[in-house]
Amino acid sequence: MANMKEIKERITSIRDIMKITNAMYLISSSKLKKARAELEKTEPYFYNIQYTIHHILKHTDEFPHPFFDNGRDKPESKKMYGYIVLTADKGLCGAYNHNILKLAEEELSKHENTCLYVIGSVGREYFMRQGRNIDAEFLFTAQNPQLWNARKIQEAITDLFLNGRLDEVHIIYTDMERNTEVPRTIKLYPLDRTDFEEHDMPEEKRHTTAVFEPSPEAVMDVLVPNYAKGVIFGVLTEAFCSEQNARMAAMDAATTSASEMISQLTLDYNRARQAAITQEITEIVSGARSQKRKLKT
Repeated sequence: MANMKEIKERITSIRDIMKITNAMYLISSSKLKKARAELEKTEPYFYNIQYTIHHILKHTDEFPHPFFDNGRDKPESKKMYGYIVLTADKGLCGAYNHNILKLAEEELSKHENTCLYVIGSVGREYFMRQGRNIDAEFLFTAQNPQLWNARKIQEAITDLFLNGRLDEVHIIYTDMERNTEVPRTIKLYPLDRTDFEEHDMPEEKRHTTAVFEPSPEAVMDVLVPNYAKGVIFGVLTEAFCSEQNARMAAMDAATTSASEMISQLTLDYNRARQAAITQEITEIVSGARSQKRKLKT
């Protein structure tokens, strides 16, 4: 058994760590609430964009558009798939990063030609260690899910898609479903017309006829990038919330474990103290008996 000084030092050290884990729990909780509030403020705007795209597709004859070009008339061996992988900038969040990187490896292995775009320092370091080529990385974005960040990513990816350098673009991120982090993959480009089928909207917004100036194609050229920006912003926010939720769970578990360790160490300390007191009493009694024998002789 360790002596009392060592046990006391360990208790002090664990208490200091517990303060840190508890503080990190509270910080993550605050960040999660703030990010959720920001997403809720912008959702109505992007829902209206989604409905407007649906409205155009419903009230116009089918027309060719690069954002809806599903075929691209290329054999699979020549198609280029772009993957945006969204991880955290740091650890201490349980299996959050591990799960998303595992899904990313599975998705990347499905295709022969892939381009990799990384958001988050953990993902960048992981793929660099694996020897994978990272085509682009968006630094400091994982911890700052803002609209201007989403626009910067959307502009870069949209330009690559329209120029034919990418045939499909997918985003690999973590969604928060019923307080549980779930890794997901969604397709950003090309868009599918079935994604814009009937949506719930107020009856007064449901028009039977519509005219789009200068043309439906030109209107779509403006709407789709804004829609993509909304998707990316939503993904960034969901991933950020998932990260904070995972960190809250990890820090809560760490705080609970630290509390249990302190309880056990306190018990060990009391036992060591009791043993030391008993030893002292035994030595005192033994010394008194020895002196008593000497006096008798």
